[in-house]
Amino acid sequence: MEGISTRPSPMKGGDGPYSYAHNSVYQRQGLETAKVLINEAIAEVLDIKEVISSSSSWKSFAVADLGCSVGPNTLMAVENIIDSVKLKHQSFGQNQEALEFMVFFNDHASNDFNTLFQSLPPDKQYFAAGVPGLFQDRLFPKASLHFVHCSYSLHWLSKAPKELIDKSSPAWNKGRIYYIHAPKEVREAYSAQFAKDMESFLNARAKELVSGGLMALILTCLPDGNSIQYYDFAFMDLLEASLKDMVYAGLVSEDKLESFNFPQYNPTPEELGTLIEINSCFSIERMEPLVCPTKRGSSGIHGVRAVWEELVAGYFGSDIVDELFDRFEEKVAKSSIFSQSGNKQMIELYVLLKRKTY
Repeated sequence: MEGISTRPSPMKGGDGPYSYAHNSVYQRQGLETAKVLINEAIAEVLDIKEVISSSSSWKSFAVADLGCSVGPNTLMAVENIIDSVKLKHQSFGQNQEALEFMVFFNDHASNDFNTLFQSLPPDKQYFAAGVPGLFQDRLFPKASLHFVHCSYSLHWLSKAPKELIDKSSPAWNKGRIYYIHAPKEVREAYSAQFAKDMESFLNARAKELVSGGLMALILTCLPDGNSIQYYDFAFMDLLEASLKDMVYAGLVSEDKLESFNFPQYNPTPEELGTLIEINSCFSIERMEPLVCPTKRGSSGIHGVRAVWEELVAGYFGSDIVDELFDRFEEKVAKSSIFSQSGNKQMIELYVLLKRKTY
């Protein structure tokens, strides 16, 4: 085996033209669509008296956003949750003592928490704290959370499968950076890594959520079947081609490229549902596609860079980033990626889970 498995990186921080803060409209539209579903979940499924009595402090309500990045999306998501919980709590009558809210923003230790905290509204109605670390691991004390939110993050693996860089393995991913157009053993290795990560994720949240606590997930999934005609995969093909061009130009070493694999995986809804059922700590209260407007277009190229730049820079070095994405943008402009009728959106899946009674 050569090299090390590629690990995920945070989104592009700061306030610049390629920052995630300015290039996350794709994710924001999904969150806007999910707002009404989360409001319904809190109104209809959340038993506030039960979840508060299950925690150590009955006057407080703790919300965690996992994979928060730098905003403004995370702020919109948590404020919507808080407003809905307040409304539900007030419905019990005027004599109810006001709840205090604690919001935990989680992401990689190298996430740009400074930009996030600088964007917090001065009149926020909650206490805020940053919690660095991978969300596949434990992050909080037992039974300390009442609501967990995680959007557009679960497709990131804790690492790319190690088999992909093992030349003796059937899953050796020679000449590719992803599982698209790869042998079935490569996809199976990605699927197995996703299953391991989801098991860790669900086990950690099962300990951290109180009985009756809710978890809302939003993630991009593949429909059942083996179609590969999706915008996201077409973008990946073009990035792979751009990296290969830089190898031919002597700007990137071939060995470095051979050891690079994207640490992300998009499951099918059936695959995800099976993993949740195997875990058995949560009931699936709702699982359905979000009906979002068409969100891909040439203006989304900066959004791709906002998501991928830190990963590429961390593996290949920051000195290649500008040229790589210039080459990538040129290939996108020359391609028929936006005009091909076969290229489709993946499913934006909304999943609501409830922590079963201990």
